[in-house]
Amino acid sequence: MSTNTMGIEAAAGLPEQGEGTGADTGTVWEAVCRATDLAVERGAAALVDGQQVALFRLTDGRVLAVQQVDPFSGANVMSRGIVGTRAGVPTVASPMYKQVFALETGVCLDPVGFLPVLAAGPDLATWPVEVRGGVVHVARPAHVVATADEAAQVGGARGAAGRTRADGPTP
Repeated sequence: MSTNTMGIEAAAGLPEQGEGTGADTGTVWEAVCRATDLAVERGAAALVDGQQVALFRLTDGRVLAVQQVDPFSGANVMSRGIVGTRAGVPTVASPMYKQVFALETGVCLDPVGFLPVLAAGPDLATWPVEVRGGVVHVARPAHVVATADEAAQVGGARGAAGRTRADGPTP
């Protein structure tokens, strides 16, 4: 399965996003909304596994998901960004300081003279998206991984914070 790249236009005779991906057993999908609830080229915020995600439905029918928090301001505003393209690549411009990000990869294309306030750097995390039966599903982590210190503190593999890592957001 390719991440974030399939369309929602099953009614037009195209395969539904996520069709034929049964071999991926490590991914847990969370239903978020109906695809028709997403306005074309407008963002919408959703909560996936306790994390804010910005969803974008493109003119070609694809639905893409990136982190909601702007790495340059620290504000949860990416779903309010301006959707566009650069050389055919779908983008979103942050509504805060106007940095431009590639929606498919999360890469910051134009830092506009600011430094990111988040330790993760200037790029957005992305999430795999599938649309099945007209419903948008976003991948979330499927298993829990604890650091050695966390496991020692609680005496188990879950860890004190219950941090997850797997097929969820990709930095």
